[in-house]
Amino acid sequence: MKRSNYFLPTIKENPSEAKIVSHRLMLRSGMIRQSSSGIYSWLPLGLRVLKKIEGIIRLEQDLIAQEILMPTIQDSEIWKKSGRFNDYGKEMLSFKDRHDHELLYGPTNEELITDIFSKNIISYKSLPLNLYHIQWKFRDEIRPRFGVMRGREFLMKDAYSFDIGKDNAILSYNKMFLNYLNIFNKIGLKALPVMADTGPIGGDLSHEFIILAPNGESEIYYDKAILNEGIPNINYADHENINKIVSKWTSYYTASDNKYNEKDFFNSVAEKNRSVGRGIEVGHLFYFGKKYSEPLKANITSKEGKNIFVSMGSYGIGVSRLVGAVIDVYNDDKGICWPESIAPYLFGIINFKQNDKECEKVCNEIYERLSNLGLSVLYDDRNESAGIKLAEMDLIGIPNQIRIGPRGISKGVIELVYRKDGNTKEFSISELYNYLDNFLLGN
Repeated sequence: MKRSNYFLPTIKENPSEAKIVSHRLMLRSGMIRQSSSGIYSWLPLGLRVLKKIEGIIRLEQDLIAQEILMPTIQDSEIWKKSGRFNDYGKEMLSFKDRHDHELLYGPTNEELITDIFSKNIISYKSLPLNLYHIQWKFRDEIRPRFGVMRGREFLMKDAYSFDIGKDNAILSYNKMFLNYLNIFNKIGLKALPVMADTGPIGGDLSHEFIILAPNGESEIYYDKAILNEGIPNINYADHENINKIVSKWTSYYTASDNKYNEKDFFNSVAEKNRSVGRGIEVGHLFYFGKKYSEPLKANITSKEGKNIFVSMGSYGIGVSRLVGAVIDVYNDDKGICWPESIAPYLFGIINFKQNDKECEKVCNEIYERLSNLGLSVLYDDRNESAGIKLAEMDLIGIPNQIRIGPRGISKGVIELVYRKDGNTKEFSISELYNYLDNFLLGN
């Protein structure tokens, strides 16, 4: 993409309404614009990142679940059957259609997915079953704030498992536990699984996945040894090993401030490993057994011919929230520092002197080369100063910046600057092409 044709409305100054780093940088870098309180439009740069995260999630979820797509609008009747319609509170947005039928903008999908299951699955032979979708949700937050971190409308990946009995349901839960560790790791984040309250979802087992960040919403007490725990290669057919790995991860002490117990913390964690930080929730797991299957009649015929209710779990990842969480972890005083796995563009080309024919020639050649290799590239071809171009490329966080100017061209040198650490390498054009070819092989 050439910058002269790209819709990227950046802002030089920090917006007064933005109180945290991710909100400031998402507005300044032209990723989002507010539509109304807690509701945002995603502009081209932001949408590219959102889609990158969706892609990673899909690759991992497809290993253990099947993707569907449920609507944003749900019938209130199934919520009344489950007992949650009146219990959920004012965060739920409900309304009536022209036929005076009560509908709601779904804040979550336990009821709807259970209704789908109950009308289509009748035998144990169809289990286990795990279904997921990526869809927009709405929760009418009383005080939406922090940009996409606590908005009213948000993009969420939610999955739902159906099993016979608690042991099988816990196995599905554990598979999702490890799947989440892999998802966050591939995005470039270290996620801590933390025991959590089940809240309005219900059930008796729940974990939050927390990303450590200075401006996190809650205080996290944890054994820092967990940070050294590696992400294993997982064979989802090896049930015994899956349960073993989850047991290892959950053996470390981790607690948010509402679950923290000083005695337990001091008794179970060596003094040198006791750590306290701030955390951002980016994922949540729930096991709730028959909470929804019984009132919504999600029953099947067992192998023994008995009519039984299935055991269920639900599993969420805040996709749009993850964008803000990554920025809160990866930033500096110049702007965003994207991990390559979710960067909107892997490469940026900066032409220091737009009207120099030799510079334009080299820039266009490299741009074509990158495009032909299938490597995403943003070429700043505007007739602006080098300072303006450099500042914007740093602000939007392109990981690999190719800088081309008359002085370097005269010496046969092209600079490649890594946004993450500022390290610079010098290449001839042929050396740069070899580097790009090898970069493609490595990715």
